[in-house]
Amino acid sequence: MISHFRNYSEFIFRVMLSLIFIVAGANHVIVTSAIKKRLLNTDTGNWLASYLPVELLISLAGVGLCIGGLALLVGFRTKWAALGLLGIIIPITLVIQTQGLHTIGPLFKNVGLTGGLIYFWANGSTQLALDTNTHLSQTTSPQT
Repeated sequence: MISHFRNYSEFIFRVMLSLIFIVAGANHVIVTSAIKKRLLNTDTGNWLASYLPVELLISLAGVGLCIGGLALLVGFRTKWAALGLLGIIIPITLVIQTQGLHTIGPLFKNVGLTGGLIYFWANGSTQLALDTNTHLSQTTSPQT
């Protein structure tokens, strides 16, 4: 039983990790006003708003989270998907989740998500993934 589970553990990990990015991305696109409120409650968010339209930043982040999450879900260019998601989640974490003790839980949730993304950036997908069927992960992966 354990060895059978081990055969699919990476696939389960990848699917479960991807879901939070898909849901968060959809939330950014659909409920932009709630995200905008949270962003504008930070000093960095207000600074960003003085240079760029906040709705555009939120929508772009949402689309990026959805695309990256879907790519991670199906194992398509997994290393690139993980790298792109890291490029989105790190700034979000620094801007939104470092506001004090009331954001410590979400901060460490994002630290954990970052660890999962680093795993897939370093290793790609090997189980039940489009990468393994097309060999994309070996020929076009980002160099570390």
